[in-house]
Amino acid sequence: MPRIDQRGANRRAFLRELGALAVAPWVVPAAALGRDGHVAPSNRITLGFIGVGFMGQRHHLSRFVEYPEAQVLAVCDVDRWRREHAQATVETAYAAQRTAGTYRACAACNDLRELLAREDIDAVVIATGERWHGPATVLAAEAGKDIFVEKPTSLTIDESLAMVQAVRRCGRVCQTGLYQRSAEEFQLACRLVREGALGKIERIYVIMSGTSSEVELPAEAVPDGLDWELWLGPAPWRPFNKRFHQYGESKSVVPWSFCRDFGGGSLTSNTVHAFDVVQWALGMDESGPVEIVPPETGLYPDLTFKYPGGVLVHVVDQRLDPSKHVVPNGWDELTSIQNFGGVFVGERGWLHVGRSGYLTANPSELVANGPGPYDRFVALRRHQRDWLEAIRTRRRPSCDVAVGCQSTIVAHLGCIARWTGRSLTWDPAGQQFLGDEEANRLRRRALRQPWRV
Repeated sequence: MPRIDQRGANRRAFLRELGALAVAPWVVPAAALGRDGHVAPSNRITLGFIGVGFMGQRHHLSRFVEYPEAQVLAVCDVDRWRREHAQATVETAYAAQRTAGTYRACAACNDLRELLAREDIDAVVIATGERWHGPATVLAAEAGKDIFVEKPTSLTIDESLAMVQAVRRCGRVCQTGLYQRSAEEFQLACRLVREGALGKIERIYVIMSGTSSEVELPAEAVPDGLDWELWLGPAPWRPFNKRFHQYGESKSVVPWSFCRDFGGGSLTSNTVHAFDVVQWALGMDESGPVEIVPPETGLYPDLTFKYPGGVLVHVVDQRLDPSKHVVPNGWDELTSIQNFGGVFVGERGWLHVGRSGYLTANPSELVANGPGPYDRFVALRRHQRDWLEAIRTRRRPSCDVAVGCQSTIVAHLGCIARWTGRSLTWDPAGQQFLGDEEANRLRRRALRQPWRV
């Protein structure tokens, strides 16, 4: 478009220039106008990513750059390789969508405070380790950002409660990464349980009961390009060891989870998905179990949660053992219980749901018209886009922060029962253990300065 310089143009030249503008074709790309399936830039939700390792890069960033209703403006990671790789992922994806074939507008930083200070970012995806989930969520809410935070939502019970309070106080939309809430198979299974298709639920079997422990690993040289102080963040200081963090491309989801300073082991990293399904199916999204019994007591062979009404949730090994468990009629003892799901046993039958790709029941007619094989990536996309739609409409998403935090608290309860080695009575309304000060102290941990929740 010609530039009009009124200071140097006489009246006649100025009028000629205006006339030329009036008749010259002015071509505006369809994407800029929101036509032909495009979303106009002014209507896109602008995103920043905090943590771009295994989950942040592979599961989230690689998909959000495909959604026309969103635009990634910045990435943040304390690992330089991951940060630069994520930046390249964004710019390559957007360059391919542009007529010019180039795009160089994704910022990269290693300190989340720098990203959160940007006024042009609407929302953030937090996919760090859980040591950061609580503080990062609170900081993001206070910075006016909507939030998608990965599971487990927190490192402690008190952090989960603080996250809910911050999100509500700041009026933000917060989705948690328990994305089976967006999977048709799990939706059907939980609906059948809630509607009484199995009669009164008596027990539920889920798998993976491992917890973290206190560990001491030898100090190793911090890789060039890794900000170890910021990696630790609010967690206690300890020397770098590659078992905590694999510099560069991430080969596993939660390598740090075996260490109690950084995680809770399988119960919080994996079984939290199954606990979320249990909470959902039992209609306990605002409550939880009332007693937790670890196997060390000898009362049950496995970690067991007692829910109001007498429902028992047993965290078992891969299969049901007739010598230890009540095996429901029609159940094949050689069948492995599926990851991240469970077996719901009621008065009138059982139902088995999980991520292995099948939904089964006895009687089989219960799921005869069920959805096709489970596809986690379809469910994940639905979950991500449900968050974007919730931001647009200002409704609560399918796994709101209060729901996801309550399911994470169930995992924390199991960890604390295993660590203390005794039965614990839990008050879901007061969010505290009854008559056990040691267990109550384990609801929280001190954070390194200057971090807080």
